Amino acid sequence: MTDLDRAREFYGNVLGFGRPVYDLPDAGWIEFSSGGAGGNVAVVLAESGWVPSTGTTLVLDVEDCRAAVDELRRRGVDCEDAQVFPGFVTYASFYDPFGNRLQMCSPA
Repeated sequence: MTDLDRAREFYGNVLGFGRPVYDLPDAGWIEFSSGGAGGNVAVVLAESGWVPSTGTTLVLDVEDCRAAVDELRRRGVDCEDAQVFPGFVTYASFYDPFGNRLQMCSPA
């Protein structure tokens, strides 16, 4: 399985983005619809391979962050415990197969 196959599986099936809108393996690019949030999510293979991002975090809205952590863990995803900023947000970080940090959040 190539890194693009792993990315396609993780983002498309594990996270539920579905089939890619653009699937360009020769360019090292897979792009998924964000589900009507006004943009897409692109996964790009760098020339040196998959390099975890350090300056940008994709944050996904979910109904119940704690339940989403439990579900992703059942699917084998590395998830941190949910944290609460009282009166604002509940959030949790999780990681794709390449070490990129993503987050999810729900109301506090």
